[in-house]
Amino acid sequence: MTTINPIIPGFAPDPSVTRIGDTFFLVNSTFHLFPGLPIYASKDLVNWTLINTKLEPQDDGTVMLATGGLFAPTIRHDSKSGKTYIINTNVLHPENAGDKPENFIIETDDIWSDNWSDPVYFDFDGIDPSIFWDEDGTAFICGSHGPGPMTTISLFEADLSTGKKLSEEKTVWKGTGGIYPEGPHIYKKDGFYYLLISEGGTFKDHMITVARSENIWGPYEANEKNPILTAAGTDNYVHCTGHCDMFQDKDDQWWGVCLGMRMQGSRFHMGRESFLVTGHWEQGEWPRLDTVEATSSHKFKNEVVKTNKTGLDWLYIRDANLQHHKIEGSTIRLTPSQADISQWKQPVSFVGKRQRRLDGTAAVTLVLPETGSSRAGLVIYKDEHRYTRIYYNSGDKIICFEVVNNGKKISRHDQEEISSESSDIKLLVDYTENQLVFQYEEEEGVTKTLGVVDTAELSNADFVGPVIGVFAVSDEENDEVVFRDFEHEH
Repeated sequence: MTTINPIIPGFAPDPSVTRIGDTFFLVNSTFHLFPGLPIYASKDLVNWTLINTKLEPQDDGTVMLATGGLFAPTIRHDSKSGKTYIINTNVLHPENAGDKPENFIIETDDIWSDNWSDPVYFDFDGIDPSIFWDEDGTAFICGSHGPGPMTTISLFEADLSTGKKLSEEKTVWKGTGGIYPEGPHIYKKDGFYYLLISEGGTFKDHMITVARSENIWGPYEANEKNPILTAAGTDNYVHCTGHCDMFQDKDDQWWGVCLGMRMQGSRFHMGRESFLVTGHWEQGEWPRLDTVEATSSHKFKNEVVKTNKTGLDWLYIRDANLQHHKIEGSTIRLTPSQADISQWKQPVSFVGKRQRRLDGTAAVTLVLPETGSSRAGLVIYKDEHRYTRIYYNSGDKIICFEVVNNGKKISRHDQEEISSESSDIKLLVDYTENQLVFQYEEEEGVTKTLGVVDTAELSNADFVGPVIGVFAVSDEENDEVVFRDFEHEH
């Protein structure tokens, strides 16, 4: 098999994989963007189809920061019951309180359907839960317990249908000394229980370590050759590799799927993506993983990631008011929100799709509002702290460009007056690995550049990745803003 990397490009962190028959299913984190938990399917680990997404916004009085929301899901199939499970953490931010992790399980009898159960919540003070069934059918949940950098790996027996703990929770491993021991997965092979975890944080010191025990409760002995996967201390193009899940294909070949970041100096605009790595696991031996490499990737493919249903690849910000978003083919109608994308407490009128390619173009035609005062346009969005956009301010009749990265204290703005009496205006962004060029056309074929962004300006230790979309905001109640001919190579 020829490996194509990244297998899920763009905003696709924390991958987990399970195989059902001859098909592999992969799920990612989505953090504060909705719908959550995208599920991809593949028969060859190269060509992937987005088959469904599982969680929609809900109004429950809580909000999510960019580092909140849906963390590190694990997907598992129980061959005995025929059920498929996703276990996950939703990190909320209640008013006047700290982060609040809510852990839950959802299940389905048919992964191809949209018929998933409601979430079953269980008591666990931590993140990154994973499911393991022992040979007698006993179900266990392991996860990263506690806040702060020195978390521990906890284990307990559970009833997956109710979330009830059937045993005491026990700390089974603290890792090898790296910060944030997390993302645990348990595998049983050759009479040993193997515990695979991430350490070192999810960026430049990220690494995968492993321990084993003859008893699921431990004690666990660390592999002398840890870490078995890392790019720390190297100049590898694919960096920050970690958060790995291991699995076998139908020919018993071992693989690992992990997150990584394509880094060119200080530029890593695409964020954390899903990569495939060859694994080796001989009888009685420790698992090994090869170095993660990027390939010439998907330039020969018509689509990087296919979808099998209309609209699956649209993304919204947090608790979006879906009544204010109308999508009909390439036409988008947004009722402007009073809150802008620069904040995290209120709903925002925004919809977009993940940037899947390093090089490409996105464009949309904005029908200029005849009344009211709104700001609407095209944006490359990561979170409330990092975005860049070109938009029309209908109150002042100007075209504006803006780039914001609060982490790097970057805030730039430029603007130009509209010179013609056109009824619409085309907004464009050309993007490469190195830069983003924002342009507009008042007259067809006459393109003006308003802003250029070095992708290093938007590169941070992000949880999320770039989403290209449209937005509309206003300080007053306004009629719908209409966008035509939204084009995005993805």
